[in-house]
Amino acid sequence: MNQELDAGLKRSAAIVVFDIDGVVRDVSGSYRRALADTVEQFTQNAYRPTSQEIDLLKSEGTWNNDWEASQELVYRYFETQRSLRSSIDLNYSELVAFFQSKYRGTDSDHWTGYICDEPLLLESAYLDSLTRSGIRWGFFSGATRASANYVLEKRLGLQSPVLIAMEDAPGKPDPAGLFESVQQLENQPDLRNPVLYVGDTVADMYTVDRARTMQPDRVWIAIGVLPPHVQQTSEQIRSYTALLIQSGAATVLNNVQELTPEKVFELVQLQSTRI
Repeated sequence: MNQELDAGLKRSAAIVVFDIDGVVRDVSGSYRRALADTVEQFTQNAYRPTSQEIDLLKSEGTWNNDWEASQELVYRYFETQRSLRSSIDLNYSELVAFFQSKYRGTDSDHWTGYICDEPLLLESAYLDSLTRSGIRWGFFSGATRASANYVLEKRLGLQSPVLIAMEDAPGKPDPAGLFESVQQLENQPDLRNPVLYVGDTVADMYTVDRARTMQPDRVWIAIGVLPPHVQQTSEQIRSYTALLIQSGAATVLNNVQELTPEKVFELVQLQSTRI
């Protein structure tokens, strides 16, 4: 890194906050599989949503919580069968327990579920490169704290990283959790520090838009990442990229590690000139 770029990054005191699912780890065979399993179970094996149908639901921007997304798809299935929601006997606690039995496994002390086979999408060395460039980083995710810590601490070997998880803040696109993560990353509040939030869903992009509305004096930049399950065909890539751009992404990356320190500086500079 040249001296001019290094100095520019340090002046910007940029903060990068990462979503986890679809950004740090590939959940197409875990969370999304557990979601489909759950819907199938609670529709008595009558309906199993496809990956495209799950994406379509999440494109509405309000279904970041996969337990709630599972419940919603169950309700919508029965509505197609001309049942009223009020007449559907659906126990949310039982639905969550079933989902978790698939995702974590049935042993709460020794996880054996789908989570054990999630491919990682970044390496700890990448995060080290951000630190060396003076970029602070942390995580804001709709995953449970236990699930998030499993990948961050056990799999990546991070030591108590800044993390705002499901239990700590309202669900996205409410930006409260993003604000909290930024607050923990700053030694003292400084609205001059630009914030980049990296996510893979419409809800993630909407979160940044709401943050910008609530704190207009700070630079907020939404970074989209294509989750692996939408990179199977060129048409999927084009379609999902367009969706994230339309939802507010400043740029869309194939992999989170493409957000290099140089790219961070470039995006900060570009966004700053537009204000």
